[in-house]
Amino acid sequence: MSFRSIRLFTVGLIIALASGCAMVPHPKIVDGPLTAEPMQPMPEVRQEPDGSIYRGGQAGVFPLFEDRRPRNVGDIVTVVIEEKTNASKRVATTTNRNSGMDFGVTAAPDWMPSALSADERFSADGSNDMEGKGSSTANNMFTGNITTTVIGVLANGNLKIAGEKAIAINQGSEHLRFSGVVDPRSITGTNTVSSTQVADARIEFRSKGVMDEVQTMGWLQRFFLNIAPF
Repeated sequence: MSFRSIRLFTVGLIIALASGCAMVPHPKIVDGPLTAEPMQPMPEVRQEPDGSIYRGGQAGVFPLFEDRRPRNVGDIVTVVIEEKTNASKRVATTTNRNSGMDFGVTAAPDWMPSALSADERFSADGSNDMEGKGSSTANNMFTGNITTTVIGVLANGNLKIAGEKAIAINQGSEHLRFSGVVDPRSITGTNTVSSTQVADARIEFRSKGVMDEVQTMGWLQRFFLNIAPF
């Protein structure tokens, strides 16, 4: 083997090992901002005292008879995640088909062979049976709480919410991300809303660390799986 061939083989082997060693990235289903953008500072406007105990137009100040439900960018909404799906499908197919034919010679002319006499009869039978069965069942449950931020307000008043929660324990970490669109009328007086009442809901729960690595295929196994022709 020439030096050129050895060099090409070495380069190819290094590239293959590098691609095999790379961790398989998880696809993200929650994209976009996960919190409200910081507001630009408003210029200070000198207001003359008008003798009223309430003065509106300031951040964090609500009208006297207005509830505290979120309606502006930056407000807080707590989402109660209570997702539960149960799907079942069963298929059964059965077919049966029978056919038959009977033919007899009642009068045979003289020119026909002697084997085809008037007493000869011919018959044919056929049948076809098919049976197939299949079933599929899926059960999923996800519960928890996550506090999100209003990142946008649509023209009809609906709120775009998003949030992230990260927990690190020892050598591992867990990340919970949520985004969706909620009707302000679905939010309770305690600023909570069920995830079943959130439109376009995206829920993502990922973990990093030892628990995630044990569920990942080894690099050498991934390498041979990529080059295997079958």
